[in-house]
Amino acid sequence: MDSLITHKCVPCEKGGLVATAEEIANFKRQVPDWEIVDVQGNQTLKRVFRFKNFKQALTFVNRVGELAEAEYHHPTLVLGWGRVEVLWTTQKIKGLHKNDFSMAAKTDALV
Repeated sequence: MDSLITHKCVPCEKGGLVATAEEIANFKRQVPDWEIVDVQGNQTLKRVFRFKNFKQALTFVNRVGELAEAEYHHPTLVLGWGRVEVLWTTQKIKGLHKNDFSMAAKTDALV
C-alpha cells in the first residue's frame, strides 16, 4: 500500500474522478482517526484535535496552514478554545481524492 504521508498532492480538474469506494477503504486504513462525513453533499474527511489552550490550537492551525500552502491543497479549519476541527475534501471534484487522505496523514504528523 502506498504511503499517504509521502504522496505529493496533484492538481485536480473540475469534473475529475473522485476516489472509488475501494480506494477510500484502503486510504482510510492509514488515517483511522478521521471520519468521513457529508458536507453539502460532498464526502469530506473530518477530525477534531484537542489542545490544552487557545495558543496551542492556534499554533496548530498555523502549521496546518503552512502545510496546505506547501501542497497547494487547503482545508476548512474551525478554531476554538483548545479545539481545531479540520476538514479535507476536493472542491473541484466535489468529493474525496487521494490528496485529501494524504493531507489528513500529514496533518496527523503535525501533532
